[in-house]
Amino acid sequence: MILIDSHTHIYLKQFNDDRNAMLERARKAGVKKFFLPAIDSESTAAMLKMETDYPGECFAMMGLHPCSVNENYKAELDLVEEWLSKRTFAAVGEIGLDFYWDKTFTEQQYEAFRIQIEWALQYKLPINIHTRNAMQDTINVVKEYKGRGLKGIFHCFTGSYESAKQIMDTGFLLGIGGVVTYKNAGLAETLERIPLEHLVLETDAPYLTPVPFRGKRNECSYLQYIVGTLATVYKTTVEEIGEITSSNCLNLYNQ
Repeated sequence: MILIDSHTHIYLKQFNDDRNAMLERARKAGVKKFFLPAIDSESTAAMLKMETDYPGECFAMMGLHPCSVNENYKAELDLVEEWLSKRTFAAVGEIGLDFYWDKTFTEQQYEAFRIQIEWALQYKLPINIHTRNAMQDTINVVKEYKGRGLKGIFHCFTGSYESAKQIMDTGFLLGIGGVVTYKNAGLAETLERIPLEHLVLETDAPYLTPVPFRGKRNECSYLQYIVGTLATVYKTTVEEIGEITSSNCLNLYNQ
């Protein structure tokens, strides 16, 4: 079985003590490629080092996370633009809207989101979207670009079927992670109405750890528990879940 982690932050300090061992556990679980979304300039060097240390396995994105949009956002965006002009990335991400913690920079989040979407179109890259407490707002922005070839993933999808349908209608994929294993989340029931051709797998490690390790640090090998749950939801094998979702991911990221 071949699995692809479409969204993981394994360059963060939570993995500094056992990164090699963690990746070896992931390989043994069938995870072959790891796509690394950017956060902001403070973590860029660590993220890019993963590509150097694990060539052919780790692939970086470039972007400014909405929670990192603050009074310094224009300088951060300048750095994103500089990086995009210097080399190829798997995607522009993670970008989007997050109104959960703070709405101080709401207008600036919208601006940063649209600017980075334009860069994705310029460089013919997909986008990796983060949205929290802003699902319809985020979908509405994506709809503005209909017909321009914009594509990507709604990372950590936990929304309703109505939201999923709108996302699928734009041609975007749904990133499914540990939340699908949570009994009261309702995501499994939503997915029963969504074809596998619209899904990719993710861990968002070190966050959103699936059952049976919920509450502990997440890692890429735990993708197998997400796959197991999806196999139950779709009444199929883990091999088919892996094959279809991996194909979806690799086609999107042009691998």
